[in-house]
Parts: sequence; structure tokens; C-alpha cells
Amino acid sequence: MRLSCLLILCGCVIVSSYKSYENYKVYNVVPTTDFHVQILSDLRKDGYEYWTDVIAVGSNVRIMVPPNKDDEFVGYCKTVGLNPVVSISNVQKLIDDQLKPHGQIDRSNSLGSLSWTRYHTLQEIHSWLDELAESYPNIVTPASIGFSTERRQIKGVIIDFKPGQRGDAPLIAMIEGGIHSREWISPATVTWIIKEFLTSTNTDVRNLAETFVWHIFPVVNPDGYVYTFSDDRMWRKNRNTVNYVNCTNVANDLSNGIDLNRNFNFLWMTTGASSDPCMQTFAGPSAGSESETQAISNYVLTLKQTGNFIYYFAFHSYSQMVLVPYSHASGSQVLEAENYADMFEIAIRGADKLTERHGTRYTVGTSADILYEVSGSSFDWVKGVAKIPIVYLFELRDVGEYGFLLPAEQIIPNNEEIVDCLLEMDRTTRRIGYYSSAGSMTSSIIIVLLSTAILIVK
Repeated sequence: MRLSCLLILCGCVIVSSYKSYENYKVYNVVPTTDFHVQILSDLRKDGYEYWTDVIAVGSNVRIMVPPNKDDEFVGYCKTVGLNPVVSISNVQKLIDDQLKPHGQIDRSNSLGSLSWTRYHTLQEIHSWLDELAESYPNIVTPASIGFSTERRQIKGVIIDFKPGQRGDAPLIAMIEGGIHSREWISPATVTWIIKEFLTSTNTDVRNLAETFVWHIFPVVNPDGYVYTFSDDRMWRKNRNTVNYVNCTNVANDLSNGIDLNRNFNFLWMTTGASSDPCMQTFAGPSAGSESETQAISNYVLTLKQTGNFIYYFAFHSYSQMVLVPYSHASGSQVLEAENYADMFEIAIRGADKLTERHGTRYTVGTSADILYEVSGSSFDWVKGVAKIPIVYLFELRDVGEYGFLLPAEQIIPNNEEIVDCLLEMDRTTRRIGYYSSAGSMTSSIIIVLLSTAILIVK
């Protein structure tokens, strides 16, 4: 354990330690039967940290195992016919490596005080956002959508290259990052997008940056993000302590937080979420209970009244996916999103363009179809309640080699391909007709009619 702080309070010494993951391993385990699924579900209760939310036959379940349980875990798996394969041999080494800068800082990989050769703290990101407002006073406006549980600002910027020139219905877009605090590549991607919008000379980037009024928030879970630097690198939730309980087989601290991406008031707690504070997917005591959730929701609804709100992008990691709303829907249910066909086409074209840059492959679909069922997520709420037309959740690099601990040398390649994806998505969105105030759902309507006709024939 490495000491992170020493507090003297009321004559008592309180020591807080940064959690060490020295010699923790991450195993890949693939259940091949329903019996295996039950075995792995039961093992979760024994205190193992699962990097996979849902366990299903044929799925790759990633489990982090502490060194004192390693022999027991491997031995038990083998006795029940499971074959655990080590994917990460020492989690702490990857954490330490993540904090090391990669390469020299130059004009291509930095802007002002921020570079993309390493990961940055919340204070560094917030200071940089303030710096941008000073450096680009006619383009960048500092923004805050509210406060976190621990009263930190949820800060961002508004980028508008044509203030006062857009008429009554400006095109609006919003980007959310860092709602799951351990997914450091998310804020690193969102801040890169800001840099590109402000400095790129690429004609397509300039067009995308200048066509919209962009509302961009790199870290919407600031308390959790700070906690990943100060106490526990693998922390996911916010830091609301009101639901604290004594947990079984896991640290009690795990109950000090709510999964913000299960807390939004859209089909809350119907699937893919937990009512147990000791679970990573704890959805909170009620829908929209969290200050961060309320801040995002209120901001989106207010913003919608100011113009033609077209895009909402949420960035997560990992899995290399573009998720289309709704996350509870699979098969023919995907048509619950009335313009699903448009969103799917836009995402597919974007994913294909993304692959051209570095060969990285992304999968497109609803979470229920290609990942797992979810309810109460931010982007589903934005689509289902706020009725924003083009909404996606990106699961960034990689597919499991490093997981949440993506090395710093992959930050820029990841970011480059994501910008390529966004540019192609925008070309398709514009071609379909969403730039008009009414939008266009032509292809989706055709799909719905065809689906209806098929059902009638059957």
C-alpha cells in the first residue's frame, strides 16, 4: 500500500492509502454451459472483481483476482470445467505504466498546458478548459452544468465559431466524457476533440467544428475521477456515501457510490442494473437521484429549447463498439427507436471509416444485441426522454488486452480514428437530412413499413 495522505483529526490519526493492485491478475473465462454461467455468477459473490457486467454462454468474462486467491480461483475453475486464461499478469504494472508519459511533447500532440502523451488529473483538465477560454475568447465560453456530490464543478466549454450569427435555430451538439471514472481514455478523447475543433486545418474538421455550437464536458463524474488518482485506480461510480453498507466479500467502500450510467430516469432498474450498493452497477435509491445525473438531464432539456439539437455523444471504454439506443432492445425491438435505421447506417459508415486509419475494428448495434442489456443510461435517456435524434455511446479501445488500463501510447491513435469516425458520421447525417430543423427519418420509416409487411405476411 502506498500512502496518499495523512490526516490528523480530533487527536486521531487517520491514514488513507492508495489501493495497490500488485500481482493482481485478470483472467479471461468463457462459460460454455448454463452451469458455467451459474458458477461464475456465484463466484462474483466471493469478492472477485468482474470487469464484465453480464455473464452469458459463449461470452468472454474478465475477472480480476487478488494474489492471495489466485491458486484457489484457478483450481476451482478447472474442477468445474472452466479454462481461465491470464490476460493481464500484473494489474499494478499497467497502472504504473499508464502514468508514464509517452514520447516528446510537440505542437501536434499538445495545446497549451495539456498534451496527449499522458493521462491528466481533473485539476489539469479544468485548468486547461479555463485556459482555452482565455486563449480563444471569441470562440470558447467556459461552462458548468452543476456540481457533483462532493461539490466539484462539472466543467466544460461551449465552442461557437459564429456567435450571434446563427439565427433562431442553431445546430447544437453535446459530448459527454468520464461518467465511469476508471475509463481514463474517455476524457483523453473528449479533450482531443476540443483541440481538433480549435486548431485543425483539415477542411472537414473545420466544417464540423464551425457548423455546430458544441457543448463539451470531458469529466461528468469529477468525484470518481479524482478518486481514481488519489485512492483506487479501478473506481467506477460516483462518490455518494449515503448508501453505505457493510458489504460481503468485497470492501465496504464499494458501497460508497452509484453507477451514474444506470441512474437516469429511462426504464430505470428494469434490466442490467443492481439494487445492491455493493455492486458496480448499483443504480441508486431512485431514478435520477444523483446530482450529476440531474445536472446532465437539466442541461440537456434546457439546451434543447435553444436550437436544433442533433448530436449527443457519450464516450466510454472498453470494447470497440458504437452503441445505438436503446440498450434494452434487441432483435426487432430495436425499432422502438423510430430512426434506428438512420442511426445504424450513420454508425456503420463511421465505423468503416474509423478502421481505415489504424485498422481498428468497431462493432455497431444496440448494447443488448452486441454487449449486454442496460437500463438507466445517459444516452438512452437523451434519446428516449429528451428526444435528441442522433445519439451514440462509444466504447473505445481496446477489446481486452489492457481493458480500462489503455497505455498512453495508444491515446493519440485512438483519438485520431475517433475523429475520422465523427467526420464520416456527420457526412452521412447531413446527407440524410438531419441538418434541417425537422430532420429526416425516411430510411427508418421504410424499415418500419417493411417490418410491418413481413409480420402481416407471416
